[in-house]
Amino acid sequence: MPRDLHPRLLRGFVATAETLHFGRAAERLHTAQQALSRDVQSLERALGERLFDRSTRSVALTAAGHRLLPKARRFLELHDEIAVPDGSRALLVDLNSEVSGPDLTADRLLAAARAARPECELLARFHGGLAAAAGELIAHRLDVSFGRFAGLPAPEREQLAHLPVRLERMAVVLPLGHPLAGLPQVPVAALAGHPVDVCVGNPATTEWTALGLRLLTEHGLTAAPGRPPAVGQGEFGRYVVRHGDPVLTTVGGPAPEGTVTRPLVDPVPLALVGLVHRPAFRHPALAALRAAAGALGSAEGWLARPAGSWLPAEDVALLRRGVPRCCAEGRRAEGRRVAASRGVVVLRRETAAPPPGSGGGDTGRSLRTAGGRVRRP
Repeated sequence: MPRDLHPRLLRGFVATAETLHFGRAAERLHTAQQALSRDVQSLERALGERLFDRSTRSVALTAAGHRLLPKARRFLELHDEIAVPDGSRALLVDLNSEVSGPDLTADRLLAAARAARPECELLARFHGGLAAAAGELIAHRLDVSFGRFAGLPAPEREQLAHLPVRLERMAVVLPLGHPLAGLPQVPVAALAGHPVDVCVGNPATTEWTALGLRLLTEHGLTAAPGRPPAVGQGEFGRYVVRHGDPVLTTVGGPAPEGTVTRPLVDPVPLALVGLVHRPAFRHPALAALRAAAGALGSAEGWLARPAGSWLPAEDVALLRRGVPRCCAEGRRAEGRRVAASRGVVVLRRETAAPPPGSGGGDTGRSLRTAGGRVRRP
């Protein structure tokens, strides 16, 4: 390998290899597509091998590209560890809330990154939600957070980088005596007449509230009035029992004493949770978090959409721009049609391929239960 090979060239190659799309890779790297294309061509000339097969419709890795990809990833990880002057300092990671559960995305990624980088210190923080964490990220008082990136104001999104991590299946937490508590799954329509708590008025979780209100409005449902948020798992359980309203959450979180969690169906509402940080920020522990997201997502289908799911169009757009192709492979088993209705994309099972121009192509595999952190009211 040439001695003067610039890490920028390898970074562009890895982004293109993971997305198999020059435009999406350029967006990820915050560079122009033409500049990225020149970098890839420079790398190919330097190595004397063609790394991608290009056509007007697709981009694919060549055999040489497949051989280079794992080596390039290792090189960049080591480069970032050496080049970043503050790589030895603790990485501050916001997990949103302090509740615990059997399958919380941020908790699992934090554990995986700590195991991969035992020499690094990763400190958990609890800002309540991505809306509260965004300002701390921009102000350099926090390094990483998780949440619904599409729910942030545009000026904040422009200052942050986002990696789609997991499509979390939405659910409701109910007191044991609630009329819907006996159902194994709760149809969305069954919430009619039962105001749903979506954290109205909580400034720390406005991105979650906006998603909840969108779901309720689209399906003719009502939101419960805003109340002071409960802090901690025990307080949250008492809150649910006292007020009696269904609380919107995600599957995989805790079931406090006196409550049950029931997944929503017909349709299956999803929340796209992403890893969020400053674009130019480099840290070996951040690289470990991103690598864990890719590995767990690929192994467990974290970004696979189930048939009959509901996801706002702006989240679908983020998913399409930011998902590495490796997480999307294997979704061709059956055709599906993406039907856009009032700005929401609902995935439907279909035996034939979608007609041209229908917006199809956003496919999903079999349903995987997606866990997430309970959003406190």
